[in-house]
Amino acid sequence: MLLELLVKGLYRGATSSFVGMAFESSLLFGIYSQAKQSLQGQYQSGKPQPQVIIPSAAFGGAIISFVLCPSELVKCRMQVQGTDTLVVNSNRYSSPIDCALKTVKSEGVTGIFRGGFTTLLRESLGNAVFFSTYEYVRFRMHLHLNDASSDPAHLIDVGVGIMSGGLGGIAFWSAVLPLDVAKTIIQTSSDRSSTRNPFQILKSIYRGSGLSGCYMGLGPTVVRAFPANAAAIVTWELAVKMLGIRQD
Repeated sequence: MLLELLVKGLYRGATSSFVGMAFESSLLFGIYSQAKQSLQGQYQSGKPQPQVIIPSAAFGGAIISFVLCPSELVKCRMQVQGTDTLVVNSNRYSSPIDCALKTVKSEGVTGIFRGGFTTLLRESLGNAVFFSTYEYVRFRMHLHLNDASSDPAHLIDVGVGIMSGGLGGIAFWSAVLPLDVAKTIIQTSSDRSSTRNPFQILKSIYRGSGLSGCYMGLGPTVVRAFPANAAAIVTWELAVKMLGIRQD
């Protein structure tokens, strides 16, 4: 019984997160690919082009922030409920849907998008860093491995996907974790009049806890980021190949 409660606690809020991540990932990669192809016609080069990668990734990140914000708000509130110092009336949400409905009822439709600006900043900046890292690592590794290795090409592609995706994920969170910390505070605050300015929140955290406070949870986040993003990239590249979509 104790083990069951522990497992449920560890995965509290996971349903909304999984659904949001699945939809977000497919949408992000699709938008990025289309935007990249549209812009790449202006720059004919075999090398990664930052003037193509950065705006394409930032645009994709901005679009998916509208999907991520509600799902992450529900996830965060489900995870912190029961912690009296953060959420009053503990255990008030019976499910992610119940959380979303009660949020809309008490705060209006805009309430479900609390922290939207911070989410947009995080996703735009973070994905610009992620895809830049991914594209450059992928390009450099293929450049050195294709001629030097005798292994089948698909094994090389999987290995490159794991490294480029994993390092991209680490770069993403290393760049924008402070914004994620601020977003979580904004979305879980029980005080509706509290500031939603992420820079004011981070300034306050920095004064009290220094830089380490702004990067709270960096270790577990980085440990999770490598395998999660490596798997996402390998899956994406495999799907692209199966569908016969050209990827420059």
